[in-house]
Amino acid sequence: MSGPSSANDTEITDYRQLVDVMASGEKPPEDWRIGTEHEKFGFRLDDLRPPTFDGERGIEALLKGLTRFGWAPIEEHGRVIALSKDMASVTLEPAGQLELSGAPLANIHETCMEVGTHLREVRAVADELQLGFLGMGFQPKWRRDEMPWMPKGRYQIMRNYMPKVGSLGLDMMTRTCTVQVNLDYATEADMVKKFRVSLALQPIATALFADSPFTEGQPNGYLSYRSQIWTDTDRDRTGMLDFVFEDGFGYERYVDYLLDVPMYFSYRDGEYIDASGKSFRKFLRGELDVLPGKLPTFTDWNDHMTTAFPEVRLKKFLEMRGADGGPWNRLCALPAFWVGLLYDDAALDAAWDLVKDFSLVERNQLRDDVPRLGLRTPFRDGSLRELAVEALKIAHAGLRRRAVLSSNGADETSFIEPLLEIADAGLTPAEHKLALFSGPWKGSVDPVFREYAY
Repeated sequence: MSGPSSANDTEITDYRQLVDVMASGEKPPEDWRIGTEHEKFGFRLDDLRPPTFDGERGIEALLKGLTRFGWAPIEEHGRVIALSKDMASVTLEPAGQLELSGAPLANIHETCMEVGTHLREVRAVADELQLGFLGMGFQPKWRRDEMPWMPKGRYQIMRNYMPKVGSLGLDMMTRTCTVQVNLDYATEADMVKKFRVSLALQPIATALFADSPFTEGQPNGYLSYRSQIWTDTDRDRTGMLDFVFEDGFGYERYVDYLLDVPMYFSYRDGEYIDASGKSFRKFLRGELDVLPGKLPTFTDWNDHMTTAFPEVRLKKFLEMRGADGGPWNRLCALPAFWVGLLYDDAALDAAWDLVKDFSLVERNQLRDDVPRLGLRTPFRDGSLRELAVEALKIAHAGLRRRAVLSSNGADETSFIEPLLEIADAGLTPAEHKLALFSGPWKGSVDPVFREYAY
């Protein structure tokens, strides 16, 4: 949920142009890159409350502090609301969750170096402001009405619209954090295969990364409450996209889906125009009542693509969206898992063999059950854990065959080790925290802010 896309004011006059945007993402394998994004909760060290935007210890002060590391400020109405450097950015989610949108990098060694550098920079500035940062899927302590709001125009529009289409959209905006990876494809057929594999296996990522078991200081009955929240956010723009598995799926079918996703806004002349609930199809015909006679630009289309929130999202690349936020080693493990599965031909074939006979009912059942049951989610004669072990073996072998070595001669397989340990033990990160809550933490979530902060 970052800011507006880089501006391209060329008007769109033909449906084919929308399809061409996605086709323009095609790259030969040697040019495939890895883009990792992760969000984290800020908290004040003295009272654990989330920092406001304003003030000496606020989020804007943190962003300004990060400029010492070469980040350039991005302003909206004179306030610093984001940072950019090279091809990376630091942005804000609606309640001030801090997001690194990483640069497109060549391998997981570079990705993990980028994550580590970012966390060190944030820590250096946060220490001065007496702030800390925590990686989890859901805010463990504070109520929705105790979360601050950042002064970004698009968030005000979404804040007004969300309660009309689901009961948990405002929680999604203010109280969740994720880690995602964005990956490339070579051709339309390659995109389709990767889309199908990653959608079918997304519940495995949700289970392995499940780390949101608390709401307002108490166990909430889920292992990934963040994942559960998406089921009641806005059904027009979320879910498992069953049509991806239908014959004939490709760029055009995804464009048709996006055209049926209601709009949020159009960004014009530095202002967000509220178009919530309106039709992009009408916009294409110049019939949008809030911009009469105007046609959409490529900026409008790129922005609109970011307002669909399925488990896997297609833009000019594929985004894996199923995982809760977590500690630094899992921020490196998520891209390792998906790169191992999708960036090696033999692994992709093996992963497709694993999922190709899943029925629509089975895929949706996994998606529905995994937020509550994690690796214990029933699947056929066993559980999701067995499926996860199989997928991790395939990903591990894929990373091994990639044979991308660091300066000290290590390949990328070490980055997937935390997930192998989780699958081997059969216990999600959430279950570890629940055991601490009922044991050493004596029924308090407060220790999570000390023991799990970056």
